[in-house]
Amino acid sequence: MRIVANIVSVIFHPLLLTSYLVLLLGYYFPSLFMITMNRLLIILAFIFCFTFILPVVNIIMFRMFGTINSYTMVSRQERIIPFVAISLIYVVMTFMFFYKLPISRSLNLLMLIVSLLVISATLLTFFYKVSVHSLAIWGAIGILMPLNKALEQSYLLWPTAMAIIIAGLVMSSRLYLNAHSPRQVLFGSLAGFAIGFFGVILLF
Repeated sequence: MRIVANIVSVIFHPLLLTSYLVLLLGYYFPSLFMITMNRLLIILAFIFCFTFILPVVNIIMFRMFGTINSYTMVSRQERIIPFVAISLIYVVMTFMFFYKLPISRSLNLLMLIVSLLVISATLLTFFYKVSVHSLAIWGAIGILMPLNKALEQSYLLWPTAMAIIIAGLVMSSRLYLNAHSPRQVLFGSLAGFAIGFFGVILLF
């Protein structure tokens, strides 16, 4: 069971959820980005590099130099520096989308909301250890829910329902692995959902 919980935590790692979200919306809601699938895959590769590869390289470097004791970053204190570095990467990426790669206004706004989720996770970590896994997955759900109303067809209904099921699996996995307390998981979930939901409501 522990192996399953670890696999769920890795597959739905917070750094991967931006790529999942862009791919999901590009496939089920193509009119949102107004980008052809071939072009979207190229953009997705760029997003994957910025939101996953670069942060992972940073974390590896922090581990090599002893800034963090382990890749799981158990304590709140050792999360702060890596989280700040990751936030800077996401801010730079968002800046590039707005001013250097004006491909799609909706995609730019989505990247802004994602960056707000990352920055919020970092700011919260200064004071409290939250479950970033829960914050990320519920942030994605918060983004998907209001977008369902923008579609005349229910294309996003099943992906949103699946995301909620996945959120349950992720939260259960974090609790089973004793990586977080129920309060940390709940707090991360509420914070992520609020930022994602109201981000879409206010910006889109």
